Parts: sequence; structure tokens; C-alpha cells
Amino acid sequence: MNATKSLPVESPDALRAEVFTDAKKAVARLTELYQQSVRFLCGHFSDVILNGEPKARYRAFYPEIRFTTTSFTKADTRLSFGHVSEPGTYKTTVTRPDLFASYLEQQIGLLMKNHGEPVVIGPSDTVMPVHFAVANDESVTVPQDGAMEFSLRDVFDVPDLEITHDNIVNGSGFLYPDGAHALAPFTAQRIDYSLARLQHYTATAAEHFQNHILFTNYQFYVEEFEAYARMVLADPKSGYTSFVSTGNVEISDATTPIYPPTKLPQMPTYHLKREGGGGITLVNIGVGPSNAKTATDHIAVLRPHAWLMVGHCAGLRNSQRLGDFVLAHAYLREDHVLDDDLPVWVPIPALAEIQIALESAVAEVTELEGYELKRIMRTGTVATIDNRNWELRDHSGPVKRLSQSRAIGLDMESATIAANGFRFRVPYGTLLCVSDKPLHGELKLPGMASDFYKTQVSRHLMIGIRAMEQLREMPLERIHSRKLRSFEETAFL
Repeated sequence: MNATKSLPVESPDALRAEVFTDAKKAVARLTELYQQSVRFLCGHFSDVILNGEPKARYRAFYPEIRFTTTSFTKADTRLSFGHVSEPGTYKTTVTRPDLFASYLEQQIGLLMKNHGEPVVIGPSDTVMPVHFAVANDESVTVPQDGAMEFSLRDVFDVPDLEITHDNIVNGSGFLYPDGAHALAPFTAQRIDYSLARLQHYTATAAEHFQNHILFTNYQFYVEEFEAYARMVLADPKSGYTSFVSTGNVEISDATTPIYPPTKLPQMPTYHLKREGGGGITLVNIGVGPSNAKTATDHIAVLRPHAWLMVGHCAGLRNSQRLGDFVLAHAYLREDHVLDDDLPVWVPIPALAEIQIALESAVAEVTELEGYELKRIMRTGTVATIDNRNWELRDHSGPVKRLSQSRAIGLDMESATIAANGFRFRVPYGTLLCVSDKPLHGELKLPGMASDFYKTQVSRHLMIGIRAMEQLREMPLERIHSRKLRSFEETAFL
């Protein structure tokens, strides 16, 4: 239907931009603007699908936060976020203010407190794609372009990859078309894109994700996680309120059965919830750096407080035993999936708060400390590669590099998760369990697991949980290290 290209454009009645000095009221206005756009697009989309012939091109816009300061402000140098570094105008588009209300209130409040300036809330000039407007209505599905009698793109705006990118977090010198600097690390459309991907890959809604994320590559940890969840749900003093399984099945009673879905998603995800998002989410990312990048690319928009990898690895030292722990202090990156976003020459530093929490958790769970702890745990470099069968290659190359790097463990996900944590300013860490020693004749074969190995695997997830519970008690500004901030940073975390 080519005639639709000349249809008149209809938009919701524009609400004027307003100045706010109260963060809660500013978020309320963002919510009002966002809901107005969503209602407008959803209403007209349903009408067009039901009645066919469109009468106009329907267009709505994301809300935005705009902030201007004319002077250099001496901010608290201990803080890594909550302020801008120089005078200018800064802005960001906003989506799902219902989901991000606490985050937005906190970040807007810090900005106004540290600079003594208000924020301006109003409609942006960034269009809202109809796909994202209807995303929260399970009864509505956007057909593929060409499945209707008219061209969808002639009537509604669709996702635009030209403005869905990571230029802000990658430090590519991003400026908005009007010259404003970025106020937040992600634009609204980039966030909406990831929220849709999260639902697809994990089969759980973004609302269930908690602030502390555990990644694993082993199904056993899922079973242990559910068992732990049922134990703490049975204890009213634990503070945990519910457990969400893949498919958005939520229980608050420890005895309620959960029936697995007939078809698992690519990355089964489970959430042990606590008020204010203070619980723990476990994601079984499977095997490989591509999965690790995919998961972290999308979870990053939720701005978690920390994420940790608790998986299995190859032990590279003869002195290690199956079941020993490896605490990553550095990473040899040969995963290649992030080479275009974060060059391999960029160092990925260990974060003191994460390292201390992990080592403390190992000591607590194993009841070992000090010199005795060294019997079961080594700290050092973890190598991450993109070839699962690296052992079959000529050893003169990879083995030499592993030795030169002083690597003590090798896997396919940890460096990717750490590097993306560094890139997205999400505190990260890695604690692995040695499951094989291929350089020393102990391959990952059935029947090779010792009682010690089985005991350590059972402890491993609990160590990750304990570490997260320690991090939960720390102030956010302490966890978010200044090590993760570059020369020009967004004010929002």
C-alpha cells in the first residue's frame, strides 16, 4: 500500500517540558510521558490491526531527562558517579520508568545534590518503535512487515539500529544531534532492545532480575540454587520473598512444586527475590564466549550492582586437584568476541571489594583460612578461549602462551564476563572450580570425579551466594570502583 507513505502524521498532545528539583516528582513526570506515548501507540496499533486501513502515520516519542550546568563543580572525589565533569548540557532518553524508578530517583537525586541544579523533564525527539510500546502486552504481537495489507513502516516507527548502539559505553565520543552530552550509559531504544532480548533468551521478565547476578555453565548449580531458595523461603527471617523459575513461575511457599517448561530457553534463568532487588539471579549461560557476551550485553542495561562467574575450568597446574577453586586475579583474553568493542590491550583489573568478598566466602563455607586456604584455592590468571577443543591443537603454541601468562585455569566464559563488566561499569569477579586437568592426563571423562570434587562442587554455588550477600551489605558507592570509570563518564551509573 504505497499510498500510506503520504499519510498525515498524528502524535499525542505534547506535554510541555518542566523543571524539577524533586527526584521523585521528576520520575513521576517521566512515567506520565512514557505512558502517554505507549497508550497512544498501542491504541492505534490495535485499531489498525482490527480495522485494517490506517488513516494516518502514528508517531510517539520517548521522554527525556535534560540537565545543564554552567560551572565546574567540586564533587566528592570518592564518588565514581552522580556528577558531571564539566559545564554543558547533558541528557538521556528514558524507557520503562516503572521498572527503573528506584534507579532513576537515586541518579537524579545525586545529580541535583552534587550540582545544586534542577533537571528538566519533557518529551524527546527520539521516536518510540511500536514493537517496544506493545512489548508489555502479551496479548499483542507485531506481525512481520509484509504480513499485513499495508507496510508497517509506513504507519509506525520501527526499531532503528542506527541509534541502537553502544557508542556511549565504548567511549566513541558520543554526542546527541543537538550537541548534548550523554547523561546515562544507554539510550532508551538500546534498553528496550535488550529488555526484549532478555525475555527471549531467559524466558523470564526483566522485572524479576535482581541486583546481584551469578553466571554459571553447569546445570547442577541450578538444582542447588532452587534447593537453597526453598530453604531460605522456609525461614521468615531470611529476607527472601519468592523464587522465580524459567517461564516466570513464581513461588513464595517453599513446598510449592515447580514443573519445568516443556522447552527450556537458551539461557535458563532463576531469581531468588528480595525487597528492593536485593536478591540473587542465576543465569545458566551454557558454554562459550558468545553466550557470555550475549547475556551480559543485555543484563547490563538493568544496571546490576555486581556479577560473578561461578563455573568450571581446566586446571593448568600439576599441583591442583579436581575440585580446587580458582580465584581470577587477571584474565588472558583469547575469546575474541569483544575485540571490536574492547581491544585486548586494555587491562581488566581485579576489583578489591569483589576479591575480598569471594575469598571471605570461600573461607566461611570451607571453614579454612590463611595458609590452609591455599590447599584448595589459588589466585592467578584465568585464560578464556573460543575453542573448546584447544587440547587437540599443536601444544607448542597455546601451552607456551598459557605458561608465559602464568595462567592457572582455563575456561570459555570468565574473561568475557569480566571484560564486559569492565566495559559496562558493572563490578565483576570470577571463582571457578577445577573440573579437569587436560595437560596432566585428567580429562573431563565420566567416572573421574572424586568425593573431594563432588564436595567442592556442592560448596561452590554457596560460596557465590555468600559473596553476593556480603556485597549486598556494602554501600553502592563503595562497590562501584573508580577503576571502571574513564576520562569522560556519564553522571548516571
